[in-house]
Amino acid sequence: MECKLAVSMMHDYLDDDLPDLQQRELKEHLLSCPDCRATFKELEQTDMLMFSLMHQTPVASDDIVDRIMGALPKSKKERFMVTWIKRHPALTAASVFIVVMLMSFASFWNQNTQLVVRGSDLDQVVIKGDTVIVPSGNIVSGDLTVENGKTQVYGEVDGNVTVIDGSLYQASTAHISGQVKSIDQAVSWIWYKVTNMFSEVAYR
Repeated sequence: MECKLAVSMMHDYLDDDLPDLQQRELKEHLLSCPDCRATFKELEQTDMLMFSLMHQTPVASDDIVDRIMGALPKSKKERFMVTWIKRHPALTAASVFIVVMLMSFASFWNQNTQLVVRGSDLDQVVIKGDTVIVPSGNIVSGDLTVENGKTQVYGEVDGNVTVIDGSLYQASTAHISGQVKSIDQAVSWIWYKVTNMFSEVAYR
């Protein structure tokens, strides 16, 4: 038996998951290999220590956790991050909150993809799938708002055109008497919330 295989079998043996035949093979190998025998003793002692800790202390104390974490080797980058987090807990919490908020709200807005068309003169508009068309020769009296869709203007709009989470195409024949607004709802809303939160923190 190779030593690598023996070491992998040791873990199963200590967990009582090793079949009888493989247990016998492992024991035979341990009798003939002093290196594997030493490794097995170390694993066995570690297993016994963990067992006693778990059964003596129902919940590991902060002191035990700190000692175990302190004994683990850390890279320079990890040590810098841990030190920075300990020195700036408020900034760390705020950063995590902002990241979680941005991700959750972005996914929320992405789920809402139903086409919504609002206006006072929608008889002059043609809807094909997710595209809202103002045909050439047609005049929409009043404002036109399209959400989650494409807007194509070939005719006239006697008012404002607002496109939310969509695209706008204006042909050379198009005439819009009011303002043209294109809004990315998720980004605008998130930007408002983030700037509002930072302004509140600044005034404290």
